[in-house]
Amino acid sequence: MKFEYMQEALKIAKKSGNDIPVGAVIVRENKVIARAVNQREEEQNAIRHAEITAIEKACKKLKNWRLNNCEIYVTLEPCPMCASAIIQARISKVYFGCYDLLNGAFGSKSDMCTIMNYNNIEIKGGILEEECRNIIKNYFEKLRK
Repeated sequence: MKFEYMQEALKIAKKSGNDIPVGAVIVRENKVIARAVNQREEEQNAIRHAEITAIEKACKKLKNWRLNNCEIYVTLEPCPMCASAIIQARISKVYFGCYDLLNGAFGSKSDMCTIMNYNNIEIKGGILEEECRNIIKNYFEKLRK
């Protein structure tokens, strides 16, 4: 795990515009192969989460739906939809920033690995947790004003 990739995910999360600031970076062999931010509001599409878009970009780049030996760095613990997509894409390592107690599907609210009976994945949360939490907290504070 490299903090530089989570820092990059944070950097791109800040470019999310009107969306919840979540950034995702997919890495293979120490090279970034995909980057994405939430785009639900921009595209008016419920599945335009950062992780889903990053997976799509990585699959296109590798010309393969199997993202073996890839790692994903995401600023917020993935939801059930994104966790399922990560598992289906065969991503081997998941690193996320802040925990999502409402929707987190890699241990906080639910555990998609258990639900899907899949254990070939390494998961680590809490990476640059405070920075990741603050960017989301600040977004919602501005939204309420």
